[in-house]
Amino acid sequence: MFIQTERTPNPSTLKFLPGRTVMAEGTADFRDATEAQRSPLADRLFRIEEVKGVFFGGDFITVTKTDDADWQLIKPVVLGVIMEHFVANQPIILGPASSDDLEEEFEVAAQDAEIVSQIKELLDTRVRPAVAQDGGDIIFRGFEKGVVMLHLQGSCAGCPSSTATLKMGIENMLKHYVPEVVEVRAV
Repeated sequence: MFIQTERTPNPSTLKFLPGRTVMAEGTADFRDATEAQRSPLADRLFRIEEVKGVFFGGDFITVTKTDDADWQLIKPVVLGVIMEHFVANQPIILGPASSDDLEEEFEVAAQDAEIVSQIKELLDTRVRPAVAQDGGDIIFRGFEKGVVMLHLQGSCAGCPSSTATLKMGIENMLKHYVPEVVEVRAV
């Protein structure tokens, strides 16, 4: 088995591509070892002292290290854990996906339903694929009084360029296509 790695815009995060499906549907974001207990792979990765975040996308795994850790030292260990997991053919998630992994449905005022539909369509077709290339995901959390609330996951969470991506990229695009959008906020 050959696992490729890619750098992400976040220097604390590496993207691992095992060459097979990681999550058949949705994504999973683990920010600590307690959350990771429902995933055999995330649980094993968190046993590496320097790992502080694990994110599963469709065909990739993003691992975030502590600030003082060195990728040259922990990358081989992470690769070994991922390889052992897939060779043993273990499940990625135990039991059903939690609601945290799926976009939640929010109550939307009738007059905003069409706007929210346009926003979600743009996020799914234009933003999410680009964010996934960088080892992350973006989740729609709501729309109220012209403000779009988004949640960043994976390498995008805590990335130094995430504010610029939100404001200069996503916000400008949404304002262009959906005039009712006045601001985008990370939540």
